[in-house]
Amino acid sequence: MHSTATALIQLGAVFFGLGLLGKMAWRIGISPIPLYLVGGLAFGQGGLVPLHGIEDFTHISSEIGVILLLLLLGLEYSAAELMTGLKRSWTAGVLDIVLNAAPGAAAALILGWGPVGALAMAGVTYISSSGIIAKVLGDLGRLGNRETPVVLSVLVFEDLAMAVYLPILTAVLAGVSFVGGLTAVGISLLAITVVLVVALKFGRYVSAVVDSPDPEVFLLRVLGAALLVAGVASQLQVSAAVGAFLLGIAISGSTAENATRMLEPLRDLFAAMFFVVFGLNTDPASIPPVLGLAVALAVVTTLTKVATGWWAAKRQDIGKMGRARAGAALVARGEFSIVIASLTVASGAVDGRLAALATAYVLLMAVLGPVAARVVEPVVRFTQKRGREPATV
Repeated sequence: MHSTATALIQLGAVFFGLGLLGKMAWRIGISPIPLYLVGGLAFGQGGLVPLHGIEDFTHISSEIGVILLLLLLGLEYSAAELMTGLKRSWTAGVLDIVLNAAPGAAAALILGWGPVGALAMAGVTYISSSGIIAKVLGDLGRLGNRETPVVLSVLVFEDLAMAVYLPILTAVLAGVSFVGGLTAVGISLLAITVVLVVALKFGRYVSAVVDSPDPEVFLLRVLGAALLVAGVASQLQVSAAVGAFLLGIAISGSTAENATRMLEPLRDLFAAMFFVVFGLNTDPASIPPVLGLAVALAVVTTLTKVATGWWAAKRQDIGKMGRARAGAALVARGEFSIVIASLTVASGAVDGRLAALATAYVLLMAVLGPVAARVVEPVVRFTQKRGREPATV
C-alpha cells in the first residue's frame, strides 16, 4: 500500500479511536488523559499493533499540543490576577513545593537516577493538573465556593513556578555549564518580568496585534504568534511551553476570551496527540516493575496535596468541609507531569524507566483526582458524624 495511504489510514484510526476513548471517559466521569495514555501504550513500542510512518506528524503534533495547553492556560489569567494570586498564595505555594516535590525526588534517588532524575521526578509529583481540576470544579458546581479562589491561587503559583523550573530542567538536561544554566534561568526570569510589565501597562496593544474581526485571520494570527514565540523561546533555551504561557498572559480582555473559544478545539485535538505520543514512546512491559512505586507515590502525594489545600484554606478562615474540598481538588496530576517526563526522557539524560514510572503515576492520579474531589464531602460528613461534630462550610 502507498505510504501516504497507509499514513492516512493510521491517523484516521488514531483520531477516531481517541474520539471513542473520549466518549468513554465522559460517560465514566473521568478525565480522558489516562485513556489516551493507555491508547498510546497499546499501539506503541511493545504494544498490540505498532504504528509506523506517522512519526514526523505525531511528533510535531505533540509539540503543538504542549504549546496550546500552556497558551490557553496563560489566557485564563491576566497579569493583575497573577500578581494578586502570587501575593495571596506564596506561603502555601512554598509548602506545596516542599511537600509534593520531595517524594518524587526521593523516589528517583532511591532508584539511582541521580540528581537529574531527582529534579525531573520532583516536577512530575509536584505540579497539579490545572485542566483536570478546572473541569472537575465546573462539573461539581464548585466554582463559586469559598475555597475555590484558594485552589486557583495555588495553581497560579504552580504555573509561575513552572515558568522558572522548566528552563532549569531544560538547561540541566542539555548538559550546559553552570554559567549556562544560570543564563537560561536569568533569561526566563527576565522574560517573565518583561511580560508581566508589558501585560500590566500595555496589554491592550499586545491584544490589538493579534486581534481581528475576521475569525480566520484572528485564528491564524494567534496560532502563528504562539508558535513563533514558542520557537524563539526554545531557541533561547527558555522552553517553548513557557514562551506560549507568557504570550497567553500578555493577551487580555475580549481578545483572550475569543482566542480561548477558538483555540479550545485545536488544543483538545493536539493535546490528545501529545498524550498518545507519550504512550507510543513508552514500552508497556516497563510499567509492571515500577507499578508498586507508582502506587506508593500516588498514596503519599495524595496526602501531601490534601495537606497543602487544607492548610491554604485554613489560612483564609474557611471551614473544615471547605478545607477538605480544597485539598481534594488539588490531587489530580496530568498534562504537565507528562510534559516534564517527556522532556526528560527525550534528552536521554535519565534512565528510560522514568517514562514508565511517570506514565503509571499519572494514570493513577488522573483517575484518583476526580474521584477524591467527588467523595470528599461524604467522607468528611461521615467522619464528622462519628465525631459528633457539625459540618462547616
